[in-house]
Amino acid sequence: MALSRIWSAFIIVAIVVASIKCFFFGQSDIFNWMVIGKASDPANPLKLDGIIETCWVSVELCLKLIGILALFIGLMSIAEKAGGIRLLSRIVGPFFSKLFPDIPKGHPSMGHMIMNFSANLLGLDNAATPFGLKAMESLQELNPSKDTASNAQIMFLCLHAAGLNLIPVSVIAIRASQNASNPTDIFIPCLIVTFVGTMAAMLIVSFKQKINLLQPVVIAWILSLSFVIALLVLYITSLNADGIKSFSGILSNGLILLVFLLIILGALYKKIDVFDAFVEGAKNGFETAVKIIPYLVGMLVAISMLRTSGTFDVIIGGIKDFFSLLGADTRFVEGLPTALIRPLSGGAARGMMVSTMETYGPDSFASRLSGIFQGASDTTFYVIAVYFGSVSIKNTRYAIGAMLLADLVGVCTAIGLAYLFFG
Repeated sequence: MALSRIWSAFIIVAIVVASIKCFFFGQSDIFNWMVIGKASDPANPLKLDGIIETCWVSVELCLKLIGILALFIGLMSIAEKAGGIRLLSRIVGPFFSKLFPDIPKGHPSMGHMIMNFSANLLGLDNAATPFGLKAMESLQELNPSKDTASNAQIMFLCLHAAGLNLIPVSVIAIRASQNASNPTDIFIPCLIVTFVGTMAAMLIVSFKQKINLLQPVVIAWILSLSFVIALLVLYITSLNADGIKSFSGILSNGLILLVFLLIILGALYKKIDVFDAFVEGAKNGFETAVKIIPYLVGMLVAISMLRTSGTFDVIIGGIKDFFSLLGADTRFVEGLPTALIRPLSGGAARGMMVSTMETYGPDSFASRLSGIFQGASDTTFYVIAVYFGSVSIKNTRYAIGAMLLADLVGVCTAIGLAYLFFG
C-alpha cells in the first residue's frame, strides 16, 4: 500500500541520514535531538520537536479538534434533519453528478463536500476540517469496500488538498509583520496557483477515473467560478493590506455566522428539536477526533524524524548544486524548503517561510516565492492521515500519487509566476 511504503521510507531515510551525520560527520547529539528534542529548548540547535514531543503535539492537536468538530458536526446534524443539506445537494447536483458519477442524486455527501470546499475557499481551516470529515463519512456509506478508498473519496480529497483559496490572509499578515514593502503583492500569484492546482487535480483524477469533463454543465460551472474569482481579484487589488484583512474577516467570518443563523432558523421552521439534534451530531464529532489520533501520531512522528535528521537540508543542497551545474538561475531554490515541507506540515512550512524572510529579506525573490508556496496548497500527508484515518481507509490506491502530482503542478506554476511577477 502506498501510504505504508511512504511512511516506512520516511522513517528509514531519516534514521540513515542521521546515522551518517552521527558516525561520519561527528554530530553525536543528533539522535538525542531526534528523540527527546524540544523546539522550545534554547540548547536545541535544530529548534525542532523530537519524537516524544511530537507525540504530545499530535494528541494536543486532536484534543483541540474535539471542540471544533463537536460544534460544526453538531450544526451539520441540525442542517441534515432540517433538510438543508439535501437542498444544497440539489443545487450542486448537476455539477457534482459529473465529477462524482457514483454518488446517487441528492445524496447528503454532496452538501457536505460543498460546505468543505466553501470553507476552504474562504480560508476557514477550522470549519473546513469538520465539513470534510463529515463528507468522508457520508461517502464511506456508499463505499462497497470499507478499507479501500472509493473513486468519489479520491476525487474529493484530491480537490480538497489542492487548496483553492481566495485570499491568503495568513501569508499577507506575516509579510506585513516582517515589514514587506507591499505585503499583498503575492495575492494574485497565490490565487492563480491554487486555481491551477485545483484544475490539475480535477484533470488527473478525471483521467484516471475516465470522467469526461468536456460537458456543458462542467464547463459552465468552471467558467462561472473563474468569472467570480476574476471579479474578486479586480476588487481586492484596489485594497491595501489592512483593507484586505478587514474584507476577508467580514466575508469569511460573516458567512460562517450567516450559515449558523440559516441552519437554526431553518430547523425552527421545520420544528426540529434543535438542541437534541446538535448534541447527537456533537457526540459524533468527539468520536471522530479520538479515532484519528493514531493516524495523526504516526504521520507527524515520521515527518518529525525527516525534519530533525536534516534530510531536507540534504535535498535542498542537492537541488541547488544540480541547477548550478546546468547554469540555471538558482534563486528559486532558496524558496523551495517551504514547498517541500508544505505537503508534510502546514506549521513547519509557515516557520520555513518566516525563516526565508528573515534570511533573505521580506522583499526578496525567495521570500515572495516562499509566500506563494505557503498560500497555494494544503498539507497533503496531513489530509491523508486525518481524512482517510477518520473512516479507517487502509488502501488509498492512487490518491497520494495524484495529490503529489497536483502539488508538483502547483510548485512549477508558482515558480513560473514568481519569475513573471517578481523576476
